[in-house]
Amino acid sequence: MSETRRSQSNHERIDSSENQQRRVVIENSYGEKLVGVLQDTGSTETVVICHGFQSSKDRIPMWTIANVFETAKICTFRFDFAGNGESQGSFQYGNYRREAEDLRSVLQHLRGENREVSAIIGHSKGGNVVLLYAAKYKDVETVVNISGRFFLERGIEGRLGKDSMKRIKENGFIDVRNRKGKFEYRVTEESLMDRLTTNTQEACLLIHENCRVLTVHGSNDRIVHVAEASEFAKYIKNHKLCLIEGADHEFTSHQLQLASTVLSFFKKDDDDSGDISTSNRDPVRSIVPFTSRI
Repeated sequence: MSETRRSQSNHERIDSSENQQRRVVIENSYGEKLVGVLQDTGSTETVVICHGFQSSKDRIPMWTIANVFETAKICTFRFDFAGNGESQGSFQYGNYRREAEDLRSVLQHLRGENREVSAIIGHSKGGNVVLLYAAKYKDVETVVNISGRFFLERGIEGRLGKDSMKRIKENGFIDVRNRKGKFEYRVTEESLMDRLTTNTQEACLLIHENCRVLTVHGSNDRIVHVAEASEFAKYIKNHKLCLIEGADHEFTSHQLQLASTVLSFFKKDDDDSGDISTSNRDPVRSIVPFTSRI
């Protein structure tokens, strides 16, 4: 957390004094209150931004993306999933599909206020959530998956240790602690299975061809290997894949570059020539090298 906060203070901040930031509370389908921030530029067009695992609406890159969109006079809404940040509910290790339902509640609320939600953006786990949403509801035109994980069976040992399923079956749960031994969260068999039974490939295949999808990944991502990014290109019909050279999982030193890439895709300013991937094309050719100038 401290590293993220330092990175926010060290990066260029964008003055948002001319526009309105408003705290909004939305009830999800389970009666839990989800807390979000609406950065209102006066436009009805609104982009929703979703955070990742154990993160929040106020961390990078969500914060930076919202501010860059604000300079383009585009409203954004970033919120905390249930059990995260300021929102109600208990934190769960899996919850991919339930978080997609949180996103559903958010979009229904915003549309009920006559806002046009034209894009959903997710970082890390949030990237998986926006894809799951698009696969199920098919009511958004643009989806952006930042640092999402394609193979959800990977990355578990790094957090839970070896033989996690065996230990959960023996003890009923695994308590995850940080390096100082402080308790962080509990993983049950149900929450682990929720992750393991979430089928990313199936979701990608179900996304409608009229939905434009951008996957952005950093070449130096040590949380989710960059090779996983090309997997999305194999199964999503209308897809562009962008690799940002030298960027880590949170794009710590590439914040504005990431946000500008996402904004360009949203505004359709990018050159689609040769960059759109389909399931029958070589996904490696769809990677657009993007060398940092920051």
